[in-house]
Order: sequence, then structure tokens, then C-alpha cells
Amino acid sequence: MNVTDYAPLLGSVGGGFAARALAGYAIKQVVRIAAVIVGLFIAALAYLEYQKIINVDWVRFESFSQNGITWVIDSLTHISNNIGAPHTAISSL
Repeated sequence: MNVTDYAPLLGSVGGGFAARALAGYAIKQVVRIAAVIVGLFIAALAYLEYQKIINVDWVRFESFSQNGITWVIDSLTHISNNIGAPHTAISSL
């Protein structure tokens, strides 16, 4: 038994870890950029309202954002529940 006997196993285990780590980092960066964009948008709305250029209905804006967040959470939950599910369950979607 030498290292070449374990090379395929080590490659698949190490490669899977590296791919997941890279995917996690990419997702983290995308979420961070999206959060910055949304934050700048909300800050711009607040500034424009402060300057009396526009009038923002913050209650309606909050309701709209709550519905959007709920939709995203439900979608992610649905996707995560179907990961690793048999193909028949996925095809029935």
C-alpha cells in the first residue's frame, strides 16, 4: 500500500471539498454585493424623500419587502428539501 493506491479517493474527497468551498465563497460574495445594492437603493430612497423629491410609503415598502423575503425563504426551503430527493419527486415539480 502506497500513496498511489489512495490517490483516487483523496482526489475525489479533496476535490469535492474544494468545489464546495469555492461555491460557498462565490455565493457569499454574490449575497454581499446584492445586500450592498439593496442598501444603497434604500438609502437613495430615504435621501430623495428627505430632499422632498419623492414621497415614499414606507409601510407599503415594508410589506412588499416582507413578501419578497418570504418568497425567497420559501423557495430556498423548497429547493433544499428536494436536494438528494429521488428523481420522481423532482420531475413532479
